[in-house]
Amino acid sequence: MGSLPPFSADFINPHSLSNRKTTTATQSSSSSCIDETTLLNLFKSQQSHLNFFFQHLDLSQTLSFTRTLLLQSSAGATVFFSGVGKSGFVAHKISQTLVSLGIRSGFLSPLDALHGDIGALSKSDVLVLFSKSGTTEELLRLVPCAKAKGAFLISVTSVDGNALAAVCDMNVYLPLERELCPFDLAPVTSTAIQMVFGDTVAIALMGAKNLTKEQYAANHPAGRIGKHLIFKVKDVMKKEDELPVCKEGDMIMEQLVELTSKGCGCLLVIDDDHHLIGTFTDGDLRRTLKASGEAIFKLTVGEMCNRNPRTIGADAMAVDAMQKMEAPPSPVQFLPVINGQNQVIGIVTLHGLVSAGL
Repeated sequence: MGSLPPFSADFINPHSLSNRKTTTATQSSSSSCIDETTLLNLFKSQQSHLNFFFQHLDLSQTLSFTRTLLLQSSAGATVFFSGVGKSGFVAHKISQTLVSLGIRSGFLSPLDALHGDIGALSKSDVLVLFSKSGTTEELLRLVPCAKAKGAFLISVTSVDGNALAAVCDMNVYLPLERELCPFDLAPVTSTAIQMVFGDTVAIALMGAKNLTKEQYAANHPAGRIGKHLIFKVKDVMKKEDELPVCKEGDMIMEQLVELTSKGCGCLLVIDDDHHLIGTFTDGDLRRTLKASGEAIFKLTVGEMCNRNPRTIGADAMAVDAMQKMEAPPSPVQFLPVINGQNQVIGIVTLHGLVSAGL
């Protein structure tokens, strides 16, 4: 049995251990360093590969593809997309883009399709299959099943004369110079051109269908654009018991609770028929108190209110209310909402608009 090596104090010397850790960290940092030139060259290479795609794309194929999707979708068909791996993610994303534009679309997983999901496919539908090589086994197994359902099949590939293109009704060739990956393996350039291709076609369909900004917003009600184009004042205003109302003959000091409890920072001064007379704000209260002192106890709201406030209608867009609040000569924090007879039916506040995401 061999003897152990001689004991060395370096094994337990903290200073020695620290030096070794520092050396190892330095070597590791040096070996994994990426400098600016390297990164810039990679971006330039990717740009060159993308330019190759743009310069060699067959526009006649792309036009036929786009017109097919337009014709079929206009006739009520659903445009399904499918793919495996990274191409599957791209296919899913393009499908979601079409849905957001009001075009019936969906993603069909090739594996799940063979276990029941193909039931969603009908003879009037289109199935677009994304595959860089055109030899993806899962897609090739899906083709005969989709054909049996009567769907129109389109392959989108980057290799000439591939098996998938041969069995589909239409093929679109996406020119690929090479992958950015040094081994020409990782699908980074191929998926980039797939995404550019699919999203550009989606916008072409958007234009062909004359989709308006309002229609687009209706498909994005939770987004900022949707809220700007959909929400009206009546959707965000306070009303009925939430309104801080008072009469012009009410004493200012008797209305402090109403002024502060409704969270609007103001009082809406109305007559017996709810016609708007004016507004009295917490700012007006401070100014009146500073100018009048104890005399404020004898002043009515009507004596000190603003009888020419900015107002808005319930059917106005909420974004217009915000712009009206911010308009010169000075911004305000609220707008009384009135009907055609100048009767108060609500109040919209800046805080309420911001809370609604506008």
